[in-house]
Amino acid sequence: MVNRTRDALWDQAAEIYRRICAHPFITGLTDGSLSHDRFRYYIEQDAHYLRAYARALAGCAFKAPVEAEVRMFVEHAGVAIGAEAELHAGLLTDLGLDGSEAAASPVAPATQAYTSYLLAVIGSGSYAEGVAAVLPCYWIYAKVGEHLQQRGSPEPLFQRWIDMYGSPEFQAVVEAVLAVADRVGEHASPTERGLMRRHFHTTARYEWMFFEAAYRMEDWPV
Repeated sequence: MVNRTRDALWDQAAEIYRRICAHPFITGLTDGSLSHDRFRYYIEQDAHYLRAYARALAGCAFKAPVEAEVRMFVEHAGVAIGAEAELHAGLLTDLGLDGSEAAASPVAPATQAYTSYLLAVIGSGSYAEGVAAVLPCYWIYAKVGEHLQQRGSPEPLFQRWIDMYGSPEFQAVVEAVLAVADRVGEHASPTERGLMRRHFHTTARYEWMFFEAAYRMEDWPV
C-alpha cells in the first residue's frame, strides 16, 4: 500500500487520465472543433449513465456504515438525477433536442457495459468495493474538468459543460469521496484492497471508453 488508498488507486489511473486528456473528444472541446452531433451523442448517453449512476450511489448509501456517508451518497444520488439533469436539459435544447427524445435514444454498448458493471459491483460487493467502483466518475471528471478549465473553449455550449465539472464546488464533492475511499481502504483486508484496485481500474477504463464511444458515435454492430 502507498500512504493513502487514493495514491494507490491513482497509480492505476494516471495513464488513463493522460490518454483521456489527449483524446480527440476532449481536445475538440477545447479548440471548438468537436461536432455538435458528437457532443449531442455524449449528452444523450450521459443522461442514460447518470440514471444508473444515481442507483449505484444509492446502493453505496444503503451499505454505508457511517451516517454521514449515508447522507452524503444519498445527496449525491439526488444531484446525479437533479442538478445535472437540468444542465443536460439546457444543453439538449440548444442542440435541438428535448428530454423525451434524449430518453428515447438507444443505450449504447459502452454505456450498457459501464453501468452494468457498476451495478453488479454495488449489488454483490462490499461497501469498500462499491466506493472504489463509483470513484473514477467523480475523480477523473474533476481532474478532466480542471484540465479543461485551464484551456477553456471558444464554443459557449462546451464551456457551460466545462464550468460544471471544473467548479470548486465539484472539486469539494470529490475530495469528500476521496476521504471516504482513504478511510475504507485503511480498514480493508489485503483481499478487499485488491478488489478495490481492480474495480477502480476497470471503471477508470470505462471512463476513457465513454469518451471514445461518443467520438465514434458508437452503435450496436448487429
